[in-house]
Amino acid sequence: MQLKIMPKKKRLSAGRVPLILFLCQMISALDVPLDSKLLEDLVQPPTITQQSPKDYIVDPRENIVIQCEAQGKPPPSFSWTRNGTHFDIDKDPLVTMKAGSGTLIMNIMSEGKAETYEGVYQCTARNERGAAVSNNIVVRPSRSPLWTKEKLEPITLRSGQSLVLPCRPPIGLPPAIIFWMDNSFQRLPQSERVSQGLNGDLYFSNVLPEDSREDYICYARFNHTQTIQQKQPISVKVILAKSSRERPPTFLTPQGNASNKEELRGNVLSLECIAEGLPTPVIYWIKEDGTLPINRTFYRNFQKTLQITQVSEADSGKYQCIAKNALGVIHHTISVTVKAAPYWIMAPQNLVLSPGEDGALICRANGNPKPRISWLSNGVPIEIAPDDPSRKINGDTIIFSSVQERSSAVYQCNASNEYGYLLGNAFVNVLAEPPRILTSENTLYQVIANRPALLDCAFFGSPLPTIEWFKGTKGSALREDTYVLHENGTLEIPVAQKDSTGTYTCVARNKLGMAKNEVHLEIKDPTRIIKQPEYAVVQRGSTVSFECKVKHDHTLIPTVIWLKDNGELPSDGRFTVDKDQLVVADVSDNDGGTYTCLANTTLDNVSASAVLSVVAPTPTPAPIYDVPNPPFDLELTDQLDKSVQLSWTPGDDNNSPITKFIIEYEDAMHEAGLWHHQTEVPGTQTTAQLKLSPYVNYSFRVMAENSLGRSLPSEASEQYLTKAAEPDKNPVTVEGLGSEPDNLVITWQPLNGFESNGPGLQYKVSWRQKDGDDEWTSVVVANVSKYIVSGTPTFVPYLIKVQALNDVGFAPEPAVVMGHSGEDLPMVAPGNVHVTVVNSTLAEVHWDPVPLKSVRGHLQGYRIYYWTDQNSSKRNRRHIEKKILTFQGSKTHGMLPGLEPFSHYTLNVRVVNGKGEGPASPDRVFHTPEGVPSAPSSLKIVNPTLDSLTLEWDPPSHPNGILTEYTLKYQPINLTHELGPLVDLKIPANKTRWTLKNLNFSTRYKFYFYAQTSAGSGSQITEEAVTTVDEGKMAGILPPDVGAGKAMASRQVDIATQGWFIGLMCAVALLILILLIVCFIRRNKGGKYPVKEKEDAHPDPEIQPMKEDDGTFGEYSDAEDHKPLKKGSRTPSDRTVKKEDSDDSLVDYGEGVNGQFNEDGSFIGQYSGKKEKEPAEGNESSEAPSPVNAMNSFV
Repeated sequence: MQLKIMPKKKRLSAGRVPLILFLCQMISALDVPLDSKLLEDLVQPPTITQQSPKDYIVDPRENIVIQCEAQGKPPPSFSWTRNGTHFDIDKDPLVTMKAGSGTLIMNIMSEGKAETYEGVYQCTARNERGAAVSNNIVVRPSRSPLWTKEKLEPITLRSGQSLVLPCRPPIGLPPAIIFWMDNSFQRLPQSERVSQGLNGDLYFSNVLPEDSREDYICYARFNHTQTIQQKQPISVKVILAKSSRERPPTFLTPQGNASNKEELRGNVLSLECIAEGLPTPVIYWIKEDGTLPINRTFYRNFQKTLQITQVSEADSGKYQCIAKNALGVIHHTISVTVKAAPYWIMAPQNLVLSPGEDGALICRANGNPKPRISWLSNGVPIEIAPDDPSRKINGDTIIFSSVQERSSAVYQCNASNEYGYLLGNAFVNVLAEPPRILTSENTLYQVIANRPALLDCAFFGSPLPTIEWFKGTKGSALREDTYVLHENGTLEIPVAQKDSTGTYTCVARNKLGMAKNEVHLEIKDPTRIIKQPEYAVVQRGSTVSFECKVKHDHTLIPTVIWLKDNGELPSDGRFTVDKDQLVVADVSDNDGGTYTCLANTTLDNVSASAVLSVVAPTPTPAPIYDVPNPPFDLELTDQLDKSVQLSWTPGDDNNSPITKFIIEYEDAMHEAGLWHHQTEVPGTQTTAQLKLSPYVNYSFRVMAENSLGRSLPSEASEQYLTKAAEPDKNPVTVEGLGSEPDNLVITWQPLNGFESNGPGLQYKVSWRQKDGDDEWTSVVVANVSKYIVSGTPTFVPYLIKVQALNDVGFAPEPAVVMGHSGEDLPMVAPGNVHVTVVNSTLAEVHWDPVPLKSVRGHLQGYRIYYWTDQNSSKRNRRHIEKKILTFQGSKTHGMLPGLEPFSHYTLNVRVVNGKGEGPASPDRVFHTPEGVPSAPSSLKIVNPTLDSLTLEWDPPSHPNGILTEYTLKYQPINLTHELGPLVDLKIPANKTRWTLKNLNFSTRYKFYFYAQTSAGSGSQITEEAVTTVDEGKMAGILPPDVGAGKAMASRQVDIATQGWFIGLMCAVALLILILLIVCFIRRNKGGKYPVKEKEDAHPDPEIQPMKEDDGTFGEYSDAEDHKPLKKGSRTPSDRTVKKEDSDDSLVDYGEGVNGQFNEDGSFIGQYSGKKEKEPAEGNESSEAPSPVNAMNSFV
């Protein structure tokens, strides 16, 4: 026998004679398999299986969990140190250790602070075989501090300048992620010109006017605590410069021509260069003494940042960034040094040795600088650990010679330098165990001929067992076949043949015993396609077939699948699959492609393909796009109590892919003919698992939808009646309100038929008094949604619940709601009612609240009834008009506004609940004080004479007190609308008529008249009147203007009707007529009148012709004589004046159309004129007409 040892496996060739295959496994140490059955009775030192990270940052808002899990036999016990000293968890009530584990839990959510438990923790797992220790776990709570308060001044600069907006985020743990946004939480756009640096600052190579904004905000996101802190907004205003001078690049960061960078091995090296200039510089990167690694180099931030991942010592060197624009190029060199925390070259591995064996623990690590190696035994520095004569330390190796059972221990290797440390646990377990084979007995292996066969034999033992493989019971010749033994005991047959079939026995031996296991190998014939499909060319509309005959091992069952273009065949009736062939009928252009026959067994698969070409195309009509055709062939399968599977066949998609299917259901038992939405599935799915409700007679239909719309519904599926079940919900909207003082009306929203879940739907109505000890009273009702409980006390709280049930059972326990029995009218009137009069129109009412028990219902508020005593003419009325004010809730006072001054009032107060009002309190009487009176009801002026006017008036309709006197003020108005001196006159209150004497002839007067009480003066009424020339003629009277602020034109004295004026006008007309006759005679004689030219050049205003349109003279009519009346300013013929709210005003007099009237008020002429000057102080009145106006009127 020839044995060839290969890496990871050993090779053996067979000889001519019967051979026992003996394979010796050369392994220096044996790992304990993680087999639960094996570990049950196998002694083993502790092994740390899980621990928290070395740098452990915790959320201060959650409990702190420091993990430490270990395994061993017997199960290890756990202890902890904190900051190098023993941590006694029993003394801290907030700290617990997880059962069966070393994991610590600090319960700071109930009380305590995370900072209290900040420190360095180390876990020790110990049993009789040794002690394993965890890493030093540095526990620190995360921190997300706020920005320090600072006042940020607005930044103003010209376009083209560079700008750096500092971020300077607070130092958090772990460091924050920085980003810039506006106050709408939108990220600020970045580009080659504007970008964020690694330090968080925002750099502008040059600014533009569009960079102006008031909300540059730097945000710091602390992921550990899920918080975001915000810096104060920075305002930037860019002023557009007339011309921006271009400039070459300069570096904003880093400063100078060179800088240094140090990074640790395995980290990401990030180098940054940001330059300013105009135009914007472009950044390039090179490595001076080498090339950048292709697969590990990345450019970020518009090439301003160079990143190299998984950096190693080989990446040290000088890197150069180049900034370039049209005006120049600059360089910056960054010298990179890569340091390394310790990393494993060979971590120590567990040793399982038998007594007397030799072994070694090797701990090799590298780093920059070179790490220092130190050893610990069971967590104690090996220099002070108990001495072991079988142990010898040689730097990074511990050599064991002739170990004994007491040599079992857990060793720790610590490799450290200034950048970190590595701590590796490895145990030495001295065991004396006979061999065990872990592979299941009589395992059957089936392999296709001419392929490798792998026969497993997992084993364990101490000393390390040797493995022997036998074929057959008596052993068999291997005849030039090659066998390979792997280190784990597996036997490999590289090329299995039919004669490899048989039984193989694995035998494991050591000095303590022997174990064996049999496995079986079967070699199967490969699957082959003996008749492959062939390439075919067919015409459109014809039929084509592909043949595929498969030969396989008779013990295997093949499955033949046909594919088109590596996908499923179209779901089309034209495709038919028989035993050995595929037939495609009515071939279309879309059927062209590659068809593959795939034969699968449990051990192998084989395939063959052929191409189908479709020829002789005919003109194809334009595709018709429409909604899909309805799905069809609906089928229900997997029918369960609460689910069913629905499948269907899609209809034609009409050249628009189906995007989804909509499934609806009908409940023929409860809502026949009404379809409800059930669910939707994607358009690629033709089955759906549907959830069902109990006691529903389901039918389903499916609709397809594409981009053009939804198809018609499919035909309904077969009906499926689900089994009845108890209701799974109770009625909602349960309420308890009384309709009468002695009942409780319980109402609810009943379940519909679909929710009943079964026949015989009923409701169990239960109630009891809330504050009593009574048991629940229940009644079962059906087909109603209301139940009335009679004989209840008035307005008592009740607990109510309504539970659904059917013939199968009850619904879950219902929720309890609270209601009240019926309300009754309140029993008690409010007491201690008193009134405080605030002023003549306002009073405040106070009362004491009634006892709540006497309300006998929900207190809605208090209602005040109040009324005034009626005068003698109204006292005969049967009903006194009462006013009502309601005050909500439990208020005990209220204000009564809008009272009438100088009135007698009576009021009472009543309490109000949901049923109505309670009895009234005793009437309370109060009086309102006097107020100022309203304006006199009317004022008119009668009997005007040359020097006197008589005023008549009616008292105020609302005197609001006792009138003490009237005040009359008047003043004359001259021809220029100026007001004369004001005369003030007091008139006794019992007067309603007064005559003013010694007035001026033909003079207009304005009158102001108001009444007074002891409270003050009331509103005034105004009037105007004119003394006359002839006592037989009445002066025109203008309507009053009481407080409206509008001037009203007054009527003029019509002198055109005076005799002397008519005579004067006749004389003037006669003179003009004589003059015209003379001129006419003179002209007819042929002589030219010498004055003609002067008349043409300087026409006489006295003889201008009248305009044809309005019969007036030209531009020379006197504007002052033609002040138009304001609209609606005519005085009524009876000269009565209606009162208004304020004094009359002469403002705006003279604007509008001026009409002249006779004494009887008839219209005699209309004049127009232009305004030549504004009236003094805004007051004007009409003047007497001039002779020209009189002539106009006369003519």
